[in-house]
Amino acid sequence: MAVQPSSGIRVGRVFGIPIYVHASWFIIFALLTFSLATQILPQQAGWNPAQYWILGVVVSFLFFGSVVFHELSHSLIAMRYKIPVVKITLFIFGGLASISRDPENAMQEFNIAIAGPIASFVLAAAFLGVYAIVPGGVVQTAAAYLSEINALLGAFNLIPGFPMDGGRVLRAVVWGITKNFDKASQIASRSGQIIAYMMIMLGIWAIMERDSTVSTFLGGWVGGLWIAFIGWYLLSAAQESYTQVAVRNTLAGLRAADIMSPDVPSVARDISLEDYVQEVLRTGRRCHVVTGNGMAVGLVTLHQVQHFPRDEWANTSIQAAMVPQNAIHWVLPNEPITGVLERMQREDVNQMPVLQEGHIIGMIARDSILRVIQTRLQAGRFAEK
Repeated sequence: MAVQPSSGIRVGRVFGIPIYVHASWFIIFALLTFSLATQILPQQAGWNPAQYWILGVVVSFLFFGSVVFHELSHSLIAMRYKIPVVKITLFIFGGLASISRDPENAMQEFNIAIAGPIASFVLAAAFLGVYAIVPGGVVQTAAAYLSEINALLGAFNLIPGFPMDGGRVLRAVVWGITKNFDKASQIASRSGQIIAYMMIMLGIWAIMERDSTVSTFLGGWVGGLWIAFIGWYLLSAAQESYTQVAVRNTLAGLRAADIMSPDVPSVARDISLEDYVQEVLRTGRRCHVVTGNGMAVGLVTLHQVQHFPRDEWANTSIQAAMVPQNAIHWVLPNEPITGVLERMQREDVNQMPVLQEGHIIGMIARDSILRVIQTRLQAGRFAEK
């Protein structure tokens, strides 16, 4: 999806992909467990409340394991196409596999997108098999629930609106027909916005008209509220996706060398953190190249200094806080600026030095890129008048 939750608690790694649990996940996990232990599993009598709660927790973990399986399916296909997968995050709406770049062609996009729903349908069939084998009882009820919820997960993700898997399938189809990725992204994003608005209106209807067939079908006002909430989230994601396309078009053709500042501020590696902070306050420059014997040896920002206690600044050299040269995130002069911006967002950095033949020839900042975007958009609107 386009709107990504910030990384939460890292819980493990599967196939080399870090798995994170966002704080919002604990809310839905608790609600799901409560629903299972008090409403769904007790449909089959014979167990005591403690046993229902224990099985409720187990089934909740199995469900979110199914979500991880769904996202891993996307991830493994992406990795097959040499597209790095940054992480998988579980959050209130399910899961999200974050890949480092867009696929290279429509077929790759289609295969990556369709892998998730197929995985969910496979799990639905597997749990249905367990339901058929296990004799009647609470375990059979749990298997039936997991089969149904995975089938719904697969079907829901096939809705043809970006950023749903179905929206990505739609983008792949349009991309394949038009050979234009940006146009395909715009169409899929618009489809996602339309579907999101429909979900919001449907949810509000279910809340306002509690005796209606729609409200009953969605599970009353609670179901309506949930549908409206999901619609709002999808709307935000679709709008952000549309904005990303506009930004990419605005920056088309620009390279790092076009935006970089050739003025590269530097500081000696033996100055103290105290002196460095004073230099930042004097010049307003928050990022400096650290030099030693006339050579660049690292990079330092005000953010690195903040990791040290205030009373240690006077007796700590800048070398202790700097990022060594071999660990610096740097860019090449001819690198497309869209890729630079994506890297800055992915690696959570605000400045990157521009490196040519081992020498730092300039500095590029995220706010400089944003100013270019704003200026070009304003110039475009002015030209249209």
